[in-house]
Amino acid sequence: MISSFNMPQGNKELKKILQIEQDELPLNFECLDIESSFGNTSVLVTGQENKPPLVLIYGTNGCASFALDIVIRLKDDFRIFVIDRMEQSSLNPETILSMMDESYGQWMYEVLAWLNIRNALLLGISFGGFISWKTLLLDERHISMGIFIVPAGFVRGSKWQILWKIRFPLKLYQWLKYPCLVRYISKDLFTDQKKADPGCFAKWAFRSEMAFTAVPLITKEEAQWMKKPVHLIAAEKDVLFPGVKMLKRAKAIFPSLGEVLLLKNSRHVPDDIDNEHIVKFIRKLVK
Repeated sequence: MISSFNMPQGNKELKKILQIEQDELPLNFECLDIESSFGNTSVLVTGQENKPPLVLIYGTNGCASFALDIVIRLKDDFRIFVIDRMEQSSLNPETILSMMDESYGQWMYEVLAWLNIRNALLLGISFGGFISWKTLLLDERHISMGIFIVPAGFVRGSKWQILWKIRFPLKLYQWLKYPCLVRYISKDLFTDQKKADPGCFAKWAFRSEMAFTAVPLITKEEAQWMKKPVHLIAAEKDVLFPGVKMLKRAKAIFPSLGEVLLLKNSRHVPDDIDNEHIVKFIRKLVK
C-alpha cells in the first residue's frame, strides 16, 4: 500500500474541509469506525433503521458529502451506509490498495461482515463502481443487487482527451496554483459548474495524487461470473468513461445485466436534474 497524498500541508487542509463538509450535512447520521485487516474504515450511517440497507461507495478525489448529494433523497427509503475510501477519508490511513488483486473486494467483504449487512443494494460511483464489482467477484452473499453509476473499470475514454483535459492541467495546478486551471478541468468533469466546489474539490483533486495508472477493465469471464443483478447508469458526455461505449460493452459481457440508464448531455459528475433521474431509477428497481 502507498500514500495517496503528496503534500503534508494539503493533507491537513483536506482533513479540515472534509470535517466541515461532514458536520454540515442536512441529515441525522452517526459515524462508525470499523477494524479490518487493511486498517480502520469510517462508515457514515443515515436513513431509516427499518428500511433496506443501501451501501454506497464513492469515487476518487471526492468526499462522502459529495456522494450523499446523489442519494440524499433516498434517506427515507433506505438505511444508508456510506463507506469512506481508506485512502481518501479524513479519518482513515492514507493508503491505496492494489487494483490488480482481490484487496478491494476483501476489504469490502470484511466491512460488510462487520456491519452484519444482508441483502444490501450496493451502489458504486465512479471508482466506487470498480470497488463494487471487485466486491461482487469475491463474494456476493451480502448483496442483493449492484447499481453502478459512471463506474470505473468498464471502458476507458480517449487517452489523449484525458491527458489534455484532465491530467496535464492537474499537474499544472499543483505547480502554478492558477484558479483558471480548476475551471478548465471542471468544465469537462462537472455537468453543473456550480458543483465544482473550489474548497473540497479543488484542494482534494489538486493537492492529492491522482491515480495515473489505468484502472483494470473487467473481463468478459469476470462479468459472467456475477450472478446477482447488475444495473448501470452511464453519462453521455463522460470524458473518463464514455456512456454509449460503456453501455455497449456492458450489454455484450454481462449476462446478469438488468436495467440501464444513459444520462443525456451529462458529464462525469451529474447535476441536480440527473440526480433526480438516478433516484427515480433506484426507486423503480426496488419496488
